[in-house]
Amino acid sequence: MTVQIAQLYATGCLAIIFFQFALIGGLPLGAYTQGGQHEGALPVSGRLIAAVSVPVVLFQGLAVVSVAGFPLGWPLWTGWVAFGVSVVTCVLNGLTPSARERAVWFPVTLVMAGLAGYVMVMTLKA
Repeated sequence: MTVQIAQLYATGCLAIIFFQFALIGGLPLGAYTQGGQHEGALPVSGRLIAAVSVPVVLFQGLAVVSVAGFPLGWPLWTGWVAFGVSVVTCVLNGLTPSARERAVWFPVTLVMAGLAGYVMVMTLKA
């Protein structure tokens, strides 16, 4: 079951990456990210932040599936870092001043943190 939970986490990461690409491409989703400071498309600085988040989220997904047993050979600590980033992301999405961002991303990141946490706890038992 740990492998399936890790796959679900990685699928969530992929969905977040697609959202970031939509932001980079100029879709009018600014109210749902980065504190909801921008209605419509993000300015260049916001798009750069979205671009930086793509490799971070990719790292998170790969780290968790590696810990779950996929043959990537990443060390265990990378999974803990991914879990930590997921928890911090969840907290920040819960505290954002943007009601729309909070309504969409807080539950998503809460589930994602739970999935990553489950995988990491199961590695302690293995």
